[in-house]
Amino acid sequence: MSIKAIGKQIAKLRKEHGITQEDLASNVGVSTQAVSKWENGGVPDVELLPKIADFFSVSVDFLFERNITDNKELHSAINKKINTTAQESRFEEAFELCWDIERSFFGSAEAEKNFEEFKNLIPSHERLFSSVITDIGFTRMGIADNLRYFFLMPENENLQKALLEDIDYVTFFKDFSNKHLFDACVFLNTRNAGKAFTENLLVKKLNITFETAKEVISTLEKYQFISSTYIEMDDEIQTVYNFQPTPSFIAFLIFAKEIIVRPNNFCYYCTERKTPFFR
Repeated sequence: MSIKAIGKQIAKLRKEHGITQEDLASNVGVSTQAVSKWENGGVPDVELLPKIADFFSVSVDFLFERNITDNKELHSAINKKINTTAQESRFEEAFELCWDIERSFFGSAEAEKNFEEFKNLIPSHERLFSSVITDIGFTRMGIADNLRYFFLMPENENLQKALLEDIDYVTFFKDFSNKHLFDACVFLNTRNAGKAFTENLLVKKLNITFETAKEVISTLEKYQFISSTYIEMDDEIQTVYNFQPTPSFIAFLIFAKEIIVRPNNFCYYCTERKTPFFR
């Protein structure tokens, strides 16, 4: 492409990242007027190109709209983008990249909207999903602000064995059908990790008997949700417990909710799978 068109690419990157001309100017050490000049047909000084590329976590070739054909370069750019994003914004940035992955399966012009632009079109209370279900893998993505997540699974011919062999799901679901156990899991996830407790906390907070609390704790230990420690207090050995929060419990609730309240609101949905999941 013409070097003069590089300004259009800079403008596109700036808008996609929600960055003002002032922000870009400040970070690369030029005036706001210089950035405006680039975006209206001007050309940055050659020595500024690496700094501009680094700011957007892209290659100089990308500024010239030269396609990245080397996967290593692409992976490196993604790694650098996440690694250089402020700690508090990394998961937001990663989710934006997940959105890019999801919409890439569809390739429609509308899919060019970045996630920040797209989510402004979604009512905050809406349950909205995206999904690609094919014979080579599938995705599931929650894209409303009230519950965002991304799940991608390449095709696995041994999925049935991997999921079902030597795992007693019936007992697991039976255990978690106990309301006291479920309530305990929810309650413990409201507390800061690392805070010790005893059966008495569950008795007080869940309004259950001490014996029921002991049964709940026994089941929590069975699934390694909690660990126990022995301490000496008042000349006696007492057992205290520490809760071990796991994202798997949150994922369990996410997909259980999808089964209980089946999603019917999709944006970017494709199902063309003919092969059974288990075989």
